[in-house]
Amino acid sequence: MKIKKLILFFSLSVFFGVLGCKKDSIQNENNVLLNNKNVKMESFLDSLMQVMTLDEKIGQMVLFSTDWEKTGPSINNSYKKLVEEGKVGNIFNAYTSKFTRELQKTAIENTRLGIPLLFGYDVIHGHRTIFPISLGESASWDLEAIENGARIAAIEAAAEGIHWTFAPMVDIARDPRWGRVSEGAGEDVYLGSEIAKARVRGFQGDDLSATNTILACAKHYAAYGAAQGGRDYNTVDISERELRTTYLPPFKATVNEGVATFMTSFNELNGVPVTGNKYLLTDILKTEWGFKGFVVTDYTSINEMVAHGIVKDDKEAAELAVNAGVDMDMQGAAFMDYLKELIAEGKVSEKKVDESVRSILALKYQLGLFDDPYKYCDEEREKNSLMTTENLEAARDMARKSSVLLKNNKEILPISKDKKIALIGPLADNKWDIIGSWSAAGDRYEKPVTVLEGFKTKISNSSNLMFAKGCEINSDDTKGFNEAIAIAKKADVIVMVMGESQDMSGESASRTNLDLPGNQKDLLKEIKKTGKPIVLVLMNGRPLTLEWENEHIDAILETWFPGTMGGIAIADLIFGDYNPSGKLTMSFPRNVGQIPIYYNVKNTGRPIDPKNPYEKYKSNYLDVLNSPLYPFGYGLSYTTFEYSDLSIDKNKFTFNEDITVSVIIKNTGKYKGEEVAQLYVQDLVGSVTRPLKELKRFEKILLNPGESKEVSFTINSKDLAFYTRDMSFKAEPGEFKIYVGTNSQNVLETQFSLK
Repeated sequence: MKIKKLILFFSLSVFFGVLGCKKDSIQNENNVLLNNKNVKMESFLDSLMQVMTLDEKIGQMVLFSTDWEKTGPSINNSYKKLVEEGKVGNIFNAYTSKFTRELQKTAIENTRLGIPLLFGYDVIHGHRTIFPISLGESASWDLEAIENGARIAAIEAAAEGIHWTFAPMVDIARDPRWGRVSEGAGEDVYLGSEIAKARVRGFQGDDLSATNTILACAKHYAAYGAAQGGRDYNTVDISERELRTTYLPPFKATVNEGVATFMTSFNELNGVPVTGNKYLLTDILKTEWGFKGFVVTDYTSINEMVAHGIVKDDKEAAELAVNAGVDMDMQGAAFMDYLKELIAEGKVSEKKVDESVRSILALKYQLGLFDDPYKYCDEEREKNSLMTTENLEAARDMARKSSVLLKNNKEILPISKDKKIALIGPLADNKWDIIGSWSAAGDRYEKPVTVLEGFKTKISNSSNLMFAKGCEINSDDTKGFNEAIAIAKKADVIVMVMGESQDMSGESASRTNLDLPGNQKDLLKEIKKTGKPIVLVLMNGRPLTLEWENEHIDAILETWFPGTMGGIAIADLIFGDYNPSGKLTMSFPRNVGQIPIYYNVKNTGRPIDPKNPYEKYKSNYLDVLNSPLYPFGYGLSYTTFEYSDLSIDKNKFTFNEDITVSVIIKNTGKYKGEEVAQLYVQDLVGSVTRPLKELKRFEKILLNPGESKEVSFTINSKDLAFYTRDMSFKAEPGEFKIYVGTNSQNVLETQFSLK
């Protein structure tokens, strides 16, 4: 390699020089091998950067896309020329071992220094094997399964030449009008932080130099989920306390977990676009938290600061972004076009560029790309790693774990396999939409298993299964109604598969009406007139408004967009081969007028009386209850669970003590089932107002019919800390309530004091 020839002398001399002068101190460290490895990397980077020109350094801060999504695997000729000139050091939307090898070869063989390219891609909920959307995965409350899903995605992506994913999205989101709720873990800070850490572990593993790991990217930093009106890219204006209490903790959790990269969000925060926000990018992220990786922008977000009105042109935008702490420019070319000029004018220091370049090169080094730039371009490994039996089975299992049973009147579910079934709906035999948005390299044509295909694997007598599409997802056309009604009249039970199309959630997919789109509800009403029992299976990327459906439909199963194996997973659930165990991570509103709605609200000075929710001059609505239709943590099972004997090991404890909370949970039904026990805390009086409940612990358990288990949780004063009146983060002495139950509303309670 050219790079090795150019810097071999520098690397060896610096390496041995550092070892010599620091020999004694290194020997005193607990992990000598790790220190030597770090010293070796630092000396290598020192040597490399000594021989880089300013143009080559700036090139490492530039990220461009291929034209894959438009034309297949190809790269724009102008981009290719820029790679050869050392002006583009990173590429996204490139995958397959063959294509990435071709691009890498351009960088290694046709550039002066042969610095390897870094390849990024949106691997959000699977790569080839598509898992349920991220919001769906979060509803499993199964951190091990979520981590395993990210691990499988990393293995498949790495086998196709990808080094870096733009995930996990860790934005807390409490407004289902915002389409990107589908990419996150819902409304809760504690659960969202735990899931964020699990996904980072899954993507990055414990060794970045392994060929089956990829760099993770915490996005979108920060407060993107608080966009006004639930409208994508919109303004965010929140207090410092709210920023630090709600929106920053999941990002801090990823830093603690060793996340490699961060991505800036599109929104402004308190008047400054995040891509140019030094307070967020440098003061908090890099200084206060000590983040050592690099910060990449979202797509053209540097250029978009011109439209925000904080800079007059792209040159000023580049200056603001780099000085704020941005290290890499995605697609906007502002750094490539203006950084050198800004340095010459003294508006940007070359030292700042050096810091950014070093952080980028360090991750390329840790991936092992300087030792072998083609290590991710192994066609044999690619062939053996994609969509394996094990991967598909894991996706099937996650789709089952993610599904949430919202209603099951008269135990209509599970359905006996000898019943005559009418399967109806625009998503019942739909491969394209079942894998959802942001489905990476997932196949939408052949690989996904539809619900109809899944049902056929369960029903041996083909005459017992009838199918009609009935209507389109988002249309007023009723020409399919009659066929659907006709088969419904012949059936013992009707299963209707309805919801959104895949592009109705995700980026740039905000909605003000969260009812079932088009005339799907009209078809439901017509089928209801048959008098037959109806099961509604939902596929969607956000909470929907389902008041009519909840009142009139016998059973409702929320499956989100369940992924490649979604159809067979849904069949497993419908026919009782798997017992639903998912729990909501976002509250479902009764109507759009309640939004934003979330469980951990604060009291007002005029709280409602639950026994008189419409009392005048209270903080309520005239026309609807304050409570959601389905609360955070809610989810039914084919069995039932009873909570009893809530106890606490001490009623008073000090700041240096732990407290143990125990509860007995019994399976009182006839099916084996999983339950997610949830522990919430309420700080009754604080120096600032406190939420009515905050999730602090949870545990998922499996119980046989009639079986009981004691579940214990341990918490301490750190779990009670918050940003006090003077913005110190600490717990305060006082009285607290503990709630334990099956969801955020249905709980047992007890009380303790912290002295």
